[in-house]
Amino acid sequence: MLSPDESHRALTSLFRRQAIADLKTLFTVLETQSRMSAFRRLSDIGYLSSYSHAGRFYTLRDIPQFDRDGLWRYQGVGFSRYGSLKSTVERLVDEAEAGRTHPELYVRLQVRVHNTLLELVRGQRIGRESFAGQYLYVSAKSARATAQLALRGRQQEGAATAQLPSSVVIEVLLELVQGARVQPDAGRVATRLAARGLAVTTEQVEAVFARYELKKTARSRSRRLRR
Repeated sequence: MLSPDESHRALTSLFRRQAIADLKTLFTVLETQSRMSAFRRLSDIGYLSSYSHAGRFYTLRDIPQFDRDGLWRYQGVGFSRYGSLKSTVERLVDEAEAGRTHPELYVRLQVRVHNTLLELVRGQRIGRESFAGQYLYVSAKSARATAQLALRGRQQEGAATAQLPSSVVIEVLLELVQGARVQPDAGRVATRLAARGLAVTTEQVEAVFARYELKKTARSRSRRLRR
């Protein structure tokens, strides 16, 4: 086993050449087969374990150039400013303005995080809400989670209406005006438009209602008309 000073020089030289290394390489460079000794030498100069590849790769703390999410990838291996995969997922969920879904996290991290999410939810370190047919993972802090859900809802509404040509949105609005005395019904509006050859889903009609706050307006009109 190399002395502390020799280990420092050997590790610095190694990571200067190749940026990351596995334990087998560290054993060779440090001239030891002791995990405890290898990690003691790494700890002396500061290191990070990869969040991917079951934590099998290591780098020095001052090597990664982290992106805005605190992530760095090198030759397909992922490292995080926050250390472990679990801590990283918790941070990404908490800091996301509209929460995160499992597919979004998978794309961002390039690793499967289903079990990690389940453990975080069970440990009450993040929250989980049903949203649009899938789970949305949100902050464990109630106020933050509420804001994330609200923004996700607005984004969903915007995406739904964005898929519709403005001419179709106008037709939805006209259908509502023509039936102003009746409680707005997205399914009924979609059916009437379909009969006229306009293919619009109930969800898209609901999105138009929500975007323009038409349900609230129609209800208030109906109350005034009944007076």
